[in-house]
Amino acid sequence: MTEFPYNRFILFALFFLLIGCQDPTAKPESSYEHAVEGSYAATISDDGKYSLVSSIHHGVSLWDLEKNALKYQWSHQGAEHNITFLTAIAPDNSYAMTADKEKFGIWNIETGQSEGFIKIRESTIRDIAISNQGRYLLIGKTNGKVVHVDRDTGRRIEFVGHQEKINSVALSPNGFYALSGSNDYVAFLWDTRSGQVVYRFNHPSRVSKVAFDPKGRFAFTADSQKQARVWDLKTGESVSRLIYTSRQQIYSAIRFNKDATLLATGSPSRKLAIWDIQTGKQIKKWFVTPRKDSRPKSAVVYSIAFSQNDTKLITESSSGLVETWQIKAK
Repeated sequence: MTEFPYNRFILFALFFLLIGCQDPTAKPESSYEHAVEGSYAATISDDGKYSLVSSIHHGVSLWDLEKNALKYQWSHQGAEHNITFLTAIAPDNSYAMTADKEKFGIWNIETGQSEGFIKIRESTIRDIAISNQGRYLLIGKTNGKVVHVDRDTGRRIEFVGHQEKINSVALSPNGFYALSGSNDYVAFLWDTRSGQVVYRFNHPSRVSKVAFDPKGRFAFTADSQKQARVWDLKTGESVSRLIYTSRQQIYSAIRFNKDATLLATGSPSRKLAIWDIQTGKQIKKWFVTPRKDSRPKSAVVYSIAFSQNDTKLITESSSGLVETWQIKAK
């Protein structure tokens, strides 16, 4: 037996012990305002470099988080009162995607230019995702259909495996695989080239959130009651189930770290948490900052990202604030 697995175990044990004993009500390390009266939606890029924020006064703003500087300010075409309620950033930071209930738009992050708006043919939009190079788009709809679009060829495929409205979708970086979760208590992993189901993940209540590990090793699915699981995408088997004691837990934001050892979750009740993927145990938690004038004091965690070395988390919430949270002690 080599020494590597044992040494690795010791390092993880010390890491979890160190961060697990810290104050769960700790304040953010930094906090900056991105929307003066709160935001409708926000997405942080996989690498934590950019944040895309939708708000009533600023339209859609792309922020450079490394400089805390506004990079672009966009107007989602025809959106009433700038109500853009869905945002997405490609894993390679090449393109961004915005949507209201009836149409979606594509933005080139290098040039800052719009590359068009498309109105869906039927139903309304529930969730969106975009692949590397902005080539493939995924749109989940109220009528239970999920549409995959190839922007280069114009090819569209509709996945019709769900029986009720879609709540959450995710797209692999190369655009070849999709995750979709629905009110029909099911999450599907499916091949976007053929529309064929790869795995079916059953839940005891409506599936409210799905997410991919960036390297395609794992998937996360959660329902509206008490089941949130990490799945091994090689076998389709459950790796772990998140362990919590509350009556129910709803997630509004999910992010795997690069090594797929940690999972960060955000909720509509301000809660931010980190979990051990292999055991499902919560390691640490915080609560994002509500707006000073909000009654009751509440905020929805829209998006989370790990810093490059996993020492910090970055969050965007409905309070209009981007905040950083220290994971490891300095």
